[in-house]
Amino acid sequence: MIDGARLRLLDFFVTHPNPCPYLPDRLEQRVVTNMTNPLAAASHDTLARAGFRRVQQFAYRPACPQCSACVPIRVDVNRFTLTRSFRRVLNRNRDLVMDWRDPVATTEQYRLFSSYQRCRHEGGGMQDMGFADYADMVCETPIETRIAEFRLAGSGQLLGVGLVDFQSDGLSAVYSFFGATRPDRSLGTHIILSLIAGARALGLPYVYLGYWISSSEKMAYKSRFRPVEILTVAGWKTACVEDAVD
Repeated sequence: MIDGARLRLLDFFVTHPNPCPYLPDRLEQRVVTNMTNPLAAASHDTLARAGFRRVQQFAYRPACPQCSACVPIRVDVNRFTLTRSFRRVLNRNRDLVMDWRDPVATTEQYRLFSSYQRCRHEGGGMQDMGFADYADMVCETPIETRIAEFRLAGSGQLLGVGLVDFQSDGLSAVYSFFGATRPDRSLGTHIILSLIAGARALGLPYVYLGYWISSSEKMAYKSRFRPVEILTVAGWKTACVEDAVD
């Protein structure tokens, strides 16, 4: 599944246990490699296919001793079909224009990011991030990374942002945030639908959505973009999930 000969040359370490942000009364640990190593950067796509995610200059994967709830998940772009509810989301946001930009942090993005954290993740670990912290999240990347901005046509008001890694086999949604005061738009769903369309236009077969926990309401949305694949001990397999009400 991965190029073991190459990856054995990388340095990996395990983090100290921390409270799990998704499952109460559980601890989280990660196995991490520093991607400032040129060999690690060149191995990013291999790491991603093995279930690793990137944050700034690091690639990580959960390594919790007593828990395996976090499952890598990706959308099969070529088999994905729009449901009626997805079509309604696209219709509600037909006045939005998506534009790809270089990974450069702006004060406009940061204001939206801060508002999103206050509205959707109050008390979370990212709520106290200053502009310098946000800029590090956006700009510190050893691979091809772009920002997808979603603006109102005409006024140019920024309503959504997606930080996206470009891989040889797909797009990876690193982090997204949006105007949380507009729940009627379902902007988070719209951003993922736009990435699926973007991957299809580029001829890329997958959109990587990070980790999915079947029992977590916060992550339930990821399984709606079917068919999805999850990473198992036997490799990537199409997941069987319950039909969502459409």
